[in-house]
Amino acid sequence: MPALRSHRFDPSNGLDVTETAMLAVVNNPRLRTLRDRLDIGRAQAFEAGLLPDPQLAASRDILDNPNADVSSAYSLGLSYDLGPLLTRSARVTSARASQRQIRLQLLWAEWQTIAHARLLFDQVHALRAQQHRLQRELTALRGLDASIQKALRSGDLDYAGASAGLDATAQVRNQLADTSRQLDQAESDLRGLLGLAPDAPLRLTGPDWQPRPSAAQVAHAEKDLARRRPDLLALKAGYAAQEARVRAAILGQFPDIQVGFNRARDTSNVHTHGFSIGLTLPLFDGNRGRIAVTRATRQALADAYRARLLATRNDVHRLVAALHTLRGQIDAAAEHAHRMDRAERSATENWRSGALDWPTWLAIRASALQADLQMNRLRRQRAKASIALETLLGGDWTDATTPDAPSPKTGNRSS
Repeated sequence: MPALRSHRFDPSNGLDVTETAMLAVVNNPRLRTLRDRLDIGRAQAFEAGLLPDPQLAASRDILDNPNADVSSAYSLGLSYDLGPLLTRSARVTSARASQRQIRLQLLWAEWQTIAHARLLFDQVHALRAQQHRLQRELTALRGLDASIQKALRSGDLDYAGASAGLDATAQVRNQLADTSRQLDQAESDLRGLLGLAPDAPLRLTGPDWQPRPSAAQVAHAEKDLARRRPDLLALKAGYAAQEARVRAAILGQFPDIQVGFNRARDTSNVHTHGFSIGLTLPLFDGNRGRIAVTRATRQALADAYRARLLATRNDVHRLVAALHTLRGQIDAAAEHAHRMDRAERSATENWRSGALDWPTWLAIRASALQADLQMNRLRRQRAKASIALETLLGGDWTDATTPDAPSPKTGNRSS
C-alpha cells in the first residue's frame, strides 16, 4: 500500500499506526511461515520443468560350464519415456500459476495483517482513553465515597440513603476493572501480532487509522475490485493452474510411449542390436478419472471466485450503509456528550455550593460518563468498519478530505 511504502520507520519515539502495521508485516510469526511456502512454490515450478531421466538396463549371463563353443551372454538397453514430454508444457504452466497463487495469498495475508494491526492499535488507544476517563471519574467520586462511609459509621446516614453513592462508586470501579482486562487482552493480542515478547513495552503514538473514502473513491475501487484484491487474483491464478492440470490430464489419455535401443550377445557369440517401442493401451482407465476430477476441481474454483466476489460486494455495501448510520449516531452522540459535560460542570458547582443534593449530582455525573463511553464505543465501531471497508476494496485514501463514508442512498459526502 502507498501509505506504507512512503512512511519512514522510526520506533525511537514510539510506534504510530503506520509503523505498527509495518512491523506486523515484517515480524508477524504467521506471515513468516507463509513466506516459507514461496520457496516451496519455486521448487515445485523448478521440478515441473525438469525432463525425465532415461533408463539404462544391463544384464550378463555367466556360463556354469565354459567351453570354446559358447560364450557368456550380455544385454544393454537404453530406454526413454516420451509421455512426460507431452505434458511438460501444461505442468510448467500449472506450477507457475500455482507459484503466483502462493504469492498472492501471501499478499492477501499481509493486507489482513495490516488491517488487524490497525484495528488493535485503535482498540488499545480507545481502551486506554476509556480507562483514563473511568479513573478520572473514580477519583472524583472518592471524596464523596469517603464522606458517605464516615456518615455511615457515625450514624448520620443509613444504608438506604447511602445506596446511590455506594452504587455509583462500585459501578465505576467494576467498569474500570472490565476495561483494564479488555486492555490487557488487546495489548497482548497486539504484541502477538507484532511478534514481540509478552513483556515488551508497547508505546503507541499518533492518531488512529480511520480512512474516510468518498462516494467516487468507493465506486471506483469497487469497479476495479477483481483486478486489485489479492485473494481474488489468487483464485484466478488457482483457476489458471487447474486449467493447465486439466490440459495435462487430457494429454495423459493418449498412449504412453516408451522407446529404447538395445545391444546384446547370446551364448553362441551372436551379436545383435535393435530398438523397442512400448505403448500403454488406454482400454480401461484412459485417464478418464483424473480428467473428471480436474474438471470438477476447476468448476469448484470458478464457483468459489464468483461467490467471493459477490460476498465482497455485499460486504462493501453493508459497510458503507453502516458507516453512514454511524456518522449520524456519532454526530448525535457528540452533541449529547457535549451537553452532558456542561450539565456535569454546572451540577458540580451547584453541589459544592450546596444548591444541589448529591444523589442528583451523581445521576448527572453517571449520565455524562455513559455519554462519553458511548461516544468511545461508536468511534471504535466506525474505525472497525472503515478499516474493514478499506481492506475489502484495497483502497488507499490517505489523501481523502471527506470526514466519513458516503451515504448508500444519496452518495453525498459528509461535511
